[in-house]
Amino acid sequence: MEFFKGVLALDDWRLWVMYLIGGVLIYLAIAKDYEPTLLLPLGFGTILTNIPFSGAIGQHGALSILFNMGIANELFPLILFIAIGAMIDFTPLLQNPKMLLFGGAAQFGIFVTIILAAAVGFGIKEAAAIGIIGAADGPTSIFVANRFAKDLLGPISVAAYSYMALVPLIQPPVIRLLTSKRERLIRMEYQATDIPKVVRILFPILVTFAAGLVAPESVSLIGFLMFGNLIRECGVLKSISETAQTTLAHLITIVLGIAISSTMTGDKFLQWQTIMILGLGLIAFVFDTAGGVLFAKLMNLFSKNKVNPMIGACGISAFPMSARVIHKMGLKEDPYNFLLMPAVSANVGGQIGSVIAGGIIIALLS
Repeated sequence: MEFFKGVLALDDWRLWVMYLIGGVLIYLAIAKDYEPTLLLPLGFGTILTNIPFSGAIGQHGALSILFNMGIANELFPLILFIAIGAMIDFTPLLQNPKMLLFGGAAQFGIFVTIILAAAVGFGIKEAAAIGIIGAADGPTSIFVANRFAKDLLGPISVAAYSYMALVPLIQPPVIRLLTSKRERLIRMEYQATDIPKVVRILFPILVTFAAGLVAPESVSLIGFLMFGNLIRECGVLKSISETAQTTLAHLITIVLGIAISSTMTGDKFLQWQTIMILGLGLIAFVFDTAGGVLFAKLMNLFSKNKVNPMIGACGISAFPMSARVIHKMGLKEDPYNFLLMPAVSANVGGQIGSVIAGGIIIALLS
């Protein structure tokens, strides 16, 4: 009978639902190429976690050990920030610094969602962890959720990365709703200027220092991101920079995904809270996009050189997906309107803005 106890335990409907969820995540990763380095291990790990009496979780389970080694102590998300920082070229932002403003404006959805989540019954710290989904930054979402809502880490991670992958479907309808044809046709001049190497080296150092003074709790978040960028820009660690951008990023994301799956047991995941989190996460993305677009329209009221309001949507941290979406939308409206570089500038600013927003939330609620 001991041999068949796993088979006999399959009468729990929640296990089958979790197997289905794991299968869907695997399908999205392979068939749709939606964040495969995270959704594939997350989907497969969900199946491992929900096998009756699974040896993959628990005190001696490999997935639980990985979770305690890298998620519970926040190590994996921070290491991933080094890789992300090494990927980011801040040159377009340094050439057009005002685009950093969109990185702040497009965090609007975070705070709207925190209020909504608190209004529907979540505790304020849980609401903050849900709201940070709007940062469109997976590692930041995981970092904040691990601080304030460990029991909700699974659905928050799934929502954050799923909506990041769905940016090409979420943003265009919101942008078209808030802009006119005339606004979408606005052309933006881009003058490429040479940024001295010393400026590119000093930038991550100064940003870390400034952000740390404003929100000390953000030092580890912004610091690891900027350290990765410093590795990129210093010029003496080229091979390490390339490794961080490829091998390190992929390896940590895979381990991160399969470690998070240890929290996705049927009894924890299949609750009304999961549906609420998915809905609130979508609201966060919508309001982030709207906040950036509306801020661009506000700037145009006082600015001689008009900004294409679509650029404002790139203030979210979904880099570089959002910039690509806006560039394609611009080309669809006008085949000769190239918005890629302004969009990238705002998108890079969004990466900084989302990390600082996460740090501020942690500082306010810790």
